Amino acid sequence: MKNSEIHFTVELDNQNVPDKIHWSATDNPNEGINDTRAIAIAVWDHYHRGTLKIDLWTKDMEVFEMKRFYIEIMSGIADTLLTATNDMVMADAIEGVCETLSKKLDEEMKAAK
Repeated sequence: MKNSEIHFTVELDNQNVPDKIHWSATDNPNEGINDTRAIAIAVWDHYHRGTLKIDLWTKDMEVFEMKRFYIEIMSGIADTLLTATNDMVMADAIEGVCETLSKKLDEEMKAAK
């Protein structure tokens, strides 16, 4: 059986706020350790039938980047949901929210310039 590993290293400042986040994965097509400004991890707790989450971001993560990050996560969830359940109605509803939020973000970014 093949194993695949994903590792995260989080450097914290004096107040335990993430300063740097690095990750590596055995199946990463971009070899070596990579840095990032944010991670969002969710795992299914089948014992308690709920989701466990870890969301971390560095001080360098800009607000517009954070909003785009979560819109893209939601869009990816729509794709995964469709693949896993074939529920087009739910996937389309999530994509619709993503399109609305993306337009709103674009407007916010234009107004900020």
